[in-house]
Amino acid sequence: MEISVWLAFFAASWAISLSPGAGAIAAMSSGLNHGFRRGYFTTVGLILGILTQIVVVGAGLGALIAASSLGFLIVKWLGVAYLVYLGIQQWRAPAKPLVAADADQPTVTRGQLVLRGWAINAVNPKGTVFLLAVVPQFLDLHASLAHQYLVIGATLAFTDAVVMAGYTALAARVLSMLRSARQIRIMNRSFGSLFIAAGALLATFKRAA
Repeated sequence: MEISVWLAFFAASWAISLSPGAGAIAAMSSGLNHGFRRGYFTTVGLILGILTQIVVVGAGLGALIAASSLGFLIVKWLGVAYLVYLGIQQWRAPAKPLVAADADQPTVTRGQLVLRGWAINAVNPKGTVFLLAVVPQFLDLHASLAHQYLVIGATLAFTDAVVMAGYTALAARVLSMLRSARQIRIMNRSFGSLFIAAGALLATFKRAA
C-alpha cells in the first residue's frame, strides 16, 4: 500500500472510529461500570471484533453474508438480540459506587469484558457491509492483498484503541463524580436505553439491493 493511499485510509479510519455507535456505547458503559483500567478490556474485545470483520471480508465471506438474504438476517438479528440483552443488563445493573464494587469480588472478569466487546463488533452485518463498501477503495488488486489487509487491520485497531480509550476515560471520569445511588441508577438506565436504541437501529438496517 502506497503511503498516500495509507494516509487517506488513516484519515478515514479516524472518522470510522469516532462515529457514534454500539462500540462507543459499550466503551462508555464499561468505563461507567468498571472504571478505566478494567473497563478498557471491552475496547480490546471491540478491536478483536473489528479484526474478525476484516478477516471475514478478506476471505470473501462478507460478500456472501451481504448477498444472502437468510445469512444477512441471521447475523443481523443475532446482533440486535445481543445489543438488547446488554441494554437490559445495563438497565438492571446495581447502583453501587465504583469503590464499593471494587471492594468485592468482581462479578465481571476481564475475559468476559473482552468477549462482550468482541461480540458487539463481530456480530454486526452493518460493519461488514460498511467494510465491503470502504476497504476495496484503498486496495491495490495487483499487490499482495494479505499485506494490505494487515495494514488496514492495524490502522483501524490503532485508531479504535485511541478513540475508545477516550470514551472509556470520559465515562470513568463521570463515574468518579457520581455520589448517590440515584445518580448511578440514572446513568445505568441511560446507557441501557442507548444499547436498546442501538439494537433497534440495527433492526432497521437493510441488505443492499
